[in-house]
Amino acid sequence: MRRVLIASLCGLAVLSFGGSQLEAASKPAGPANATEWPLHGGDSNEQRYSPLKQISADNVGKLGLAWYADLSEKGQWQSTPVVVDGRIYVTTPWSKVYAYDAATGKALWKYDPKVPREIAATRLCCNNSNRGVTFYNGKLLLGTLDGRLVAIDAKKGSKVWETRTTDIKDDMSITGAPRVGNGMVFIGQGGGEYFQRGYISAYDAETGKFKWKFYVVPGDPSKGPDHAASDSVMPMAAKTWSGDWWKTGGGGSPWDGIVFDEKTGLVIFGTGNGAPWPAEDRSPGGGDNLFIASIVAVDAKTGQYRWHYQTVPAENFDFDNTSPLTTTDLVIDGEKKHVVMQIPKNGVFYVIEAATGKVLSAKLTVPFANWLTGFDKDKNWAPILNPDSNYGKTKQGWYVTPFQTHVWYPQSYNPNTGLFYVGLRYATFGFVSELGAKMGNQLLGINIAKRPEMGPPPVEGPGQWLSAWDPVAQKEVWRSTEGVANSGTMTTAGNLVFHGTGQRNFTAFRADNGEKLWSADAGASVQAGSITYQVGNTQYVAALAGQPRAAGGNRLLVYKLGGTVVLPPVPPPAPLVVNAPANFGDAATLEKGQQLWQQNCSLCHEGGRGMGGFPDLRYSALLQSDAAFKAVVLDGVLTENGMLSFAKVLKPQDAESIRAWVTKLANDVKNQPAQTFQGPGAGRATPSNAPPAPQKGLHGG
Repeated sequence: MRRVLIASLCGLAVLSFGGSQLEAASKPAGPANATEWPLHGGDSNEQRYSPLKQISADNVGKLGLAWYADLSEKGQWQSTPVVVDGRIYVTTPWSKVYAYDAATGKALWKYDPKVPREIAATRLCCNNSNRGVTFYNGKLLLGTLDGRLVAIDAKKGSKVWETRTTDIKDDMSITGAPRVGNGMVFIGQGGGEYFQRGYISAYDAETGKFKWKFYVVPGDPSKGPDHAASDSVMPMAAKTWSGDWWKTGGGGSPWDGIVFDEKTGLVIFGTGNGAPWPAEDRSPGGGDNLFIASIVAVDAKTGQYRWHYQTVPAENFDFDNTSPLTTTDLVIDGEKKHVVMQIPKNGVFYVIEAATGKVLSAKLTVPFANWLTGFDKDKNWAPILNPDSNYGKTKQGWYVTPFQTHVWYPQSYNPNTGLFYVGLRYATFGFVSELGAKMGNQLLGINIAKRPEMGPPPVEGPGQWLSAWDPVAQKEVWRSTEGVANSGTMTTAGNLVFHGTGQRNFTAFRADNGEKLWSADAGASVQAGSITYQVGNTQYVAALAGQPRAAGGNRLLVYKLGGTVVLPPVPPPAPLVVNAPANFGDAATLEKGQQLWQQNCSLCHEGGRGMGGFPDLRYSALLQSDAAFKAVVLDGVLTENGMLSFAKVLKPQDAESIRAWVTKLANDVKNQPAQTFQGPGAGRATPSNAPPAPQKGLHGG
């Protein structure tokens, strides 16, 4: 094998091993024909582009609802449907799968993997979502929230095989959709905030037999090799960690962005953030901490390392690099290049040669970023980090800009327009380092109740928008400020882009210039990527609409030209009335209650990183009764509703401290009705009385 060293082992962004990467893989994993949508991203390129054009920019105004299906689960709704052989399949919270006739909406079957609800209190980072199944040779491949990989007979809805991908003792989960190629299924797991070693693994798609595992971060050196595909590069990765990293740090979970590249035979995947979040805590003394916050490529057959590019060395800001990846061919400087493209949380759009990891270009998509000051093009576009942003080392706190630019929400690429469509966010968020600080049992290393003393940098202009980005010129061609960051896109040969807008609208734009052409009230937020397919002579567009506490219900919606079905009206929201007793508890009780609330309760019951569908306890009548509150919190009387007993981690006096704190929050609302919960990612910036601090950074847009 010819070896091409693109960068040094430590301190730069990429190391690449070349070879026969352009050798075509075996049978493509794309759709059997243009009328279906069998894989998570449409086909193995994950372009979310359809050549169907019966529905076009000229007639999309006639689009109407053909049928819908009500779905009752509570939680976060992030599933992309798939369609094969006239059947449409969609997943719901708690990893359930529903099958319908794709033309009529007739319910065919439901599969429930019986995910134990207690994991909500033990191993879930952010929510109970599932992003969908993928189809392979008559089977649907499903990752479950408790770490299993399941193959389901697509016609019967019965289990074909099941294998466990995570150790049941570990705080790991699966929310992402499996990917498939070369007769294998590839899956990553979540759990970066739980002090875990992230990894991606592969299994035989026919039998579920284990094939290989690639660890993202090194383990305890005293235990020797892991007998994994990553063994050959873990010594190199270990050189980029310092201190007793196997005791103090971890992370890197590849929980979503994975693409099987047919042209190179590579599996290319994004890796998660480090744990804890401040780099100085997990790796005292520095180091890049490979392979967190990276794009990594491995041989699909063996899992052997081929190349990586680290987008954020010594990552400090929950900058998961697990956003979707898309492959395509572009003509750059007159030469055809096969590339992989991504825009993650850090706000940079990357175009990378898929076979080698050579960065062809990188451009900031938002007006300003202060975590870096530029790129070192001589070192494969390695980011030049802003030393002031290392808040774990400076101990001064930091407002990072941007924040959560693009997370898991699907993107799309239209080869006809040459444009890449993605919802973007422009925001800032404050971090204050505190060694050992947790949220629940998540090891964050930041105090989520504190903000830096310095003021946040100004974040001007729209907070979010739908962007049409030219990846060759690396510039925005058009934007719609009706677009949002928390909704995916899908594009078609009919010169259309579909995207969720506002609180509950499903909207179509012209793909070439962004003109808004059609919009419908979906009854709830459309966050996941929509799809399109054809049955007989009719083209359909389908999307999942759902959100926590959706007043209009959660539904699978399917549209066609001339559709006449009407959704039931959304009922007006029930009035929220504070039903709390007078404040009680001394200062020590309230301080303890606040701490316990943030560690154990806020994940589900506040905004931002909420689990979804759980009530706002500031308006709960349970606050009136010590006994009733403890019956729920300690005795678990609402277990079937997803509220489990916390008796293993909370004592009766702890529950009373929490009740005292929430009672104070409730009465604050009574006195200041405009107050809302805030969590990571919930807003543009956390208010500060201090003036904005001058900061160096990188300007873009």
